[in-house]
Amino acid sequence: MIPFKGIRPINVLQLEEILDRVYFGSVVVDDTGIITFLSQPYADFLGIRREEAIGRHVTDVIENTRMHIVVKTGEVEIGKQRIRGQDLVVQRVPIRDESGRIVGAFGQVMFEVQELQDLVSRLKILESKVAYYERELDSLRASRYTIDHIIGTSAPMKEAKRLALKAARSMSAVLLLGETGAGKELFAHAIHHASPRRFRPFVRVNCAAMPRDLVESELFGYEPGAFTGASRRGKPGKFELAHGGSLFLDEIGDMALDMQAKLLRVLQEKEVERVGSTRPLAVDFRLIAATHENLEELVRRERFRTDLYYRLNVFPIRIPPLRERREDIPALVAHFLRRLREEMGRFEVKVTPGAMTALRDHHWPGNVRELINVLERILNALDGDRIEVAHLPFGSPDRPSALRAAEAGQLRRLLRDQEHLALQEALKLANGNKSRAARLLGIHRTSLYKKLGRRL
Repeated sequence: MIPFKGIRPINVLQLEEILDRVYFGSVVVDDTGIITFLSQPYADFLGIRREEAIGRHVTDVIENTRMHIVVKTGEVEIGKQRIRGQDLVVQRVPIRDESGRIVGAFGQVMFEVQELQDLVSRLKILESKVAYYERELDSLRASRYTIDHIIGTSAPMKEAKRLALKAARSMSAVLLLGETGAGKELFAHAIHHASPRRFRPFVRVNCAAMPRDLVESELFGYEPGAFTGASRRGKPGKFELAHGGSLFLDEIGDMALDMQAKLLRVLQEKEVERVGSTRPLAVDFRLIAATHENLEELVRRERFRTDLYYRLNVFPIRIPPLRERREDIPALVAHFLRRLREEMGRFEVKVTPGAMTALRDHHWPGNVRELINVLERILNALDGDRIEVAHLPFGSPDRPSALRAAEAGQLRRLLRDQEHLALQEALKLANGNKSRAARLLGIHRTSLYKKLGRRL
């Protein structure tokens, strides 16, 4: 009888039935090496009737056996044994009575070596596939553009690309400075792709477009039920999603001061806490920030934290506006025309020398983004296969584009000044209550905060 704690004792017949079901087979010998039990699968494998085996010495029945040795040494063994021309992995365990005296041994065939090798081989293939799909998944989540996607051979662009490649080799924060539409996001992708983190996530956050009341939950994530309307499963924040990769904070100059303080703390402590949680989570990401604002001026006007500015301004890279690299315009035009033609299914389109000169002379206040918009607009309206000066939407061709851009800048400044006066008047009428001021102006409170932030 074999006692097992918590269940009824197993009798000999039950034990024999269990051992008979062991896949490769098992054997039991007494303290002299005589076989007292041989499972049917093992007998079948050995090509012997088990009634003939029981009562015989184990060395007479199983070739290369060490069962009789284990009885003497009392040591557990696991090793390879060749039986009937096959290499097997077997285990041998001494059997002791209640006093600790060895009374026999139990042996079991665990694996056929070839079968084990096949299993290991299949496991390696599966591991290889998992690694491959993990790399593919990471590449899908990672950056879309490389440094080769940045078109331009002008001196300012060469310098910007040189600095970008140097920044990629560093783990320091990068600050991309440039006008709207100059290609800051393209550089952020390229820096990530050229870095050791290229196979990890590239997570983009537009600080200007994110509603103020959602910034914290979006960046830090939240626990289930953290606030009204929160998902029951919770949600990871951008900091978590960027773990191991790069976090691109676009238009960081528009980030509110309270969130700037929290961002600084994350950068210093390398950990975050989800909204509604007290458990810190370690995060490891490379920060790439971008802005069209003059951060030094924002610091002076107390719209941007000095300590965060110096934390970000470790590796600044200025992205030149299009008007400072006019020699790149022909290559950019050729590239975007080719891409737009493929999207629209059009035949090849040529640009006349006069039209190319006009494109080069334009001031391009919207930079590359404006150039793409102009080319797309022309192709949508073009009937032939040549782009002429008359097709360019720059107004009268006899007026210098720089003069038209200057006039447009004056109009924008005039609009901002009038908007500022309206904001101040509304706040005055509302006695400083921003919600009431927003209602007076007929705009959302979030829009009011954003407009005020630009003027503070």
